[in-house]
Amino acid sequence: MLRLPAVAGSFYPSQAEKLDKLVRRFSAPEEGVARVRAKACLTPHAGYVYSGAVAGAVFARLELPRRFVILGVRHRPRGERAAILTSGAWRTPLGNAAVDEELGEKLSAACPLLREDEIAHREEHSLEVQIPFLQTLAPGFTFVPVALGSLRFEELEEIGAGLGKTLAEERDVLLLTTSDLNHYEDEATTLKKDGRAIERLLAMDARGLFEACRDAEISMCGLGPAVAMLTALRGLGAQRAELVRHATSADVTGDKSTVVGYAGMIFS
Repeated sequence: MLRLPAVAGSFYPSQAEKLDKLVRRFSAPEEGVARVRAKACLTPHAGYVYSGAVAGAVFARLELPRRFVILGVRHRPRGERAAILTSGAWRTPLGNAAVDEELGEKLSAACPLLREDEIAHREEHSLEVQIPFLQTLAPGFTFVPVALGSLRFEELEEIGAGLGKTLAEERDVLLLTTSDLNHYEDEATTLKKDGRAIERLLAMDARGLFEACRDAEISMCGLGPAVAMLTALRGLGAQRAELVRHATSADVTGDKSTVVGYAGMIFS
């Protein structure tokens, strides 16, 4: 199965040269800042003009492997609530990125809630916008795409436990998780809500994050992927969480009346 680009030309440039230059600009490393060998990371997934600099700041800090699980959101209602693809390739203007069939099969066996489903992935942008960064910065990489919709905490915990068990048995696989933070409230409210979510992410507290988003009505679209990631990190023995960058769409638009929050984080 060849999954064609759904948001090239809208979320990121459709011309390969422009896309490559933009990714390299966003992910240029800071002088004197060491790269990290991480177990997982969190990146946003809005259009590059809004959140590309936050995502790029994360990728600039990482020693990137050549194998990834990309754990994203199922924004649209169609398809399975927990969807995986275990074969095929995804195309962007930079070429094709191959699905890691061996790793995909292992994840499917360890996480029975994941269902093979290309429909849930066909138009989903949260995973797609990560791929040009990897094509530019980790050429020849392979990946397994997983998209999570609305799930109960116990289901997310089960998926995360399966991810953690599988990745603990593999060498050099990065769990690349993607989420935006609070949506479409004024900047002051969003900064407060984002801060509460980031606090729980830094504590690597899966249940605390789930409850904070529920109780404070934090519209973190990738809450499910983040909960699964934090659960997986327990099995991977992660000890450190770092906030690389936090921003809102107002940093680009200047409009503070209705914003979206973005965080870039590393877990090692």
